[in-house]
Amino acid sequence: MTALTNGAGRTDVLNRLRRAEGQIRGVQRMIEEGESCLKIAQQFSAVRKALDSTYMRMTICFMEQEMDEHLRPDVSQKESLAAMLKDMETLMARMG
Repeated sequence: MTALTNGAGRTDVLNRLRRAEGQIRGVQRMIEEGESCLKIAQQFSAVRKALDSTYMRMTICFMEQEMDEHLRPDVSQKESLAAMLKDMETLMARMG
């Protein structure tokens, strides 16, 4: 099984997870304080979007890492692959 070893990607994913964790704590606090279900539902939606975005970012980082390892692209090919992955990430974000 391959781990996410890209340092910048790994840091980005961990930071996103920490933000989502804070959002979840906020939802818990809202429930404890008796906030309205509508406000809580809005926060649940925000948490889901944050987690979906984090999953997508991790997937793109993993794909980039695997392509670098298995294809061993030269500098020009790396630029093309980076552009393609950025486009894929944009397209995937629009699907969600």
